[in-house]
Amino acid sequence: MTSVETAQATIAPSATARMSGRQTAALVVLLASQFMMAADFSVLNVALPEVGVALGFETGSLQWITTMFALCAAGCTLVFGRVGDFVGRRRIFTAGMVVLAVSSLLGGVASTPEMLLVARTLQGLATAAVTPAALALLTTAFTEPTLRARALGLNGIMMSAGFSVGAVLGGVLTDALSWRWAFFINIPVAIAAILVVPLVVPESRAERRGRIDVPGAVLITLGMFAGIYGVTRVGEEGLDALAGASLALGAVLLVAFWAVESRTADALVPVKILKKPDIALGNLAALFIFGGETALIFFTGLYVQNVLGLSSMTAGLVLLGIGVGQIIAGVVGPRILQKVSPRSLLGISLFLQGAFMLFGVWASADSFWLLPLIVTQFVNAFFSMLAALCFMVIATSSADADSQGMATGMATQSQQVGIAIGIPLVSAVFASVIGHGSVTAAEELTGIHTAIGVTGSAQVVVGLVLWLVLRARSPRTTTTD
Repeated sequence: MTSVETAQATIAPSATARMSGRQTAALVVLLASQFMMAADFSVLNVALPEVGVALGFETGSLQWITTMFALCAAGCTLVFGRVGDFVGRRRIFTAGMVVLAVSSLLGGVASTPEMLLVARTLQGLATAAVTPAALALLTTAFTEPTLRARALGLNGIMMSAGFSVGAVLGGVLTDALSWRWAFFINIPVAIAAILVVPLVVPESRAERRGRIDVPGAVLITLGMFAGIYGVTRVGEEGLDALAGASLALGAVLLVAFWAVESRTADALVPVKILKKPDIALGNLAALFIFGGETALIFFTGLYVQNVLGLSSMTAGLVLLGIGVGQIIAGVVGPRILQKVSPRSLLGISLFLQGAFMLFGVWASADSFWLLPLIVTQFVNAFFSMLAALCFMVIATSSADADSQGMATGMATQSQQVGIAIGIPLVSAVFASVIGHGSVTAAEELTGIHTAIGVTGSAQVVVGLVLWLVLRARSPRTTTTD
């Protein structure tokens, strides 16, 4: 059996094994936490216009509410995963939930932009702690291969669903109560997890702990912050001295990070594994898959509310099509991958994800566009999830048994980085078009058209390139490892 076939079998397990009552309880609480963490990323997206008015954010600066969260989640995920190896994954999970509860309270009572950004930063750190810990606890709680595959498959669906449902939930809460409840709703869920997890989830630590790659964690986090701040500054103010210095600093830090990781035994990001073409290309695709989808959700919220003048709840309901598309693809995707090589399918899926995003370029200020928008976003989300499944198979199946942990960690990091950089990069394009200060709905629509056009075109081009390259690498006959 090839390694690709092995990965395909993993995501489409049989249903012969049964879970114990304790395993079922552990699965429920861990999946609920992953769902909530994914929802936290997007729950404020549709409420951003109201948050901006309430706290005094400029339109071009709203993306920092999402970016601060995503940057911390992306930059610290692997390092918190390594800390969990030392002190215990359940302990890190619980600590992350405590931080989530505190930060959610802080965000709910925020009265200034600075206070809200601090809360979102802490929420990002909580996500960086809880997400890898919950994933590791799932794999150690389910040692039987079929049950583990089932649990991990459900985990992927719940995280994708949470990301989209979070946008809907944010709209409902904002309309019915206040945007502040997008924060407050986390508190009882976090408290419940803190109380229940120690009762049903056993503690676990890595057999081989190694050491924490502190230099790598510092360099990648600071490099991402500097680079993304530079890109955002270019969009807001043009290429001034501060923007140029930030971009240069980001580049230097990322080059230093690569050099350090190449010489570190317990590297945070294993550079050696990226020398395998399939793994490198799969992780490259993740940046466009997840970066594009987060940007689409962000700009849909702005379009529905600021251009069409509709409510937060309506924006959330429009985004529900994305959640439904992702869930359906998550269910049928493994069956498709049993019949079609993921190497052939990845590029096609990314191409179609971008193509259906480009339909938004023709959206006007007429509410007639709501129905076509829902339909095209549903199809876009279907192919986005299908591409994500292909990416995970490709990015992990080429690694040998000793490198599986590294490959999985790298794939998770690429997903988080894609989410972190998608909105700020595309927002820089948006801000460069709309300029500074107050803008009209027509001017904002022009900025949205440009941002969506650039994003969709990039996905189309990269999808075509990946299809040509990976199709040539796809084996024509089944071989054994």
